[in-house]
Amino acid sequence: ESKIILEALHKFNKRTFYCDCLYEKKFPIFLSCGYKILKNFKRASRVEWEHVVPASRFGKNFSTWKFGHQNCKKKNGKSFKGRKCARKNNQKYRFIESDLYNLQPVIGEINQVRNNYQMSIIEGEKRLFGDCDFEVKKKFVEPAESVRGNIARIYFYMSKEYPKFIKLSLRELIMFKNWDLNDPVDKWE
Repeated sequence: ESKIILEALHKFNKRTFYCDCLYEKKFPIFLSCGYKILKNFKRASRVEWEHVVPASRFGKNFSTWKFGHQNCKKKNGKSFKGRKCARKNNQKYRFIESDLYNLQPVIGEINQVRNNYQMSIIEGEKRLFGDCDFEVKKKFVEPAESVRGNIARIYFYMSKEYPKFIKLSLRELIMFKNWDLNDPVDKWE
């Protein structure tokens, strides 16, 4: 349901969040932003809805994520846990996971590489994705300056809305306050 709502919300702003690529339907237009595929053509060729605050960040606070549940069994009888089990058994988890403020359209390959890594500032500008200003190093990611404020405000919102599940570290608070100040709210946001 969230994806249907998000597609309607983004109908007149079809730009990927981290790389600012235009997209049509679910397909990024690489020429619009100078994106270069690193290695996963299949994921790079589609737009996905990414959790800016990773699902694992709040999911790990649910017992069904960590330990599973008696309802979480595959057809072969094997138990499972993690995102699928939390989604299956926790209404609160499903509510947080589908929060529209935390979901942004991104190139699938960026979503894959982003993983659940922490936001940070990375020394140097080694760009792996052509003109897309998104760096990854040692389980940290650095987004473009043009979206840092948006990211900060998403983290602030999520930690305020779901304080039992999302707590910001002192390092994050300081960094996100700077990001918020240096990248104010724009018309689209």
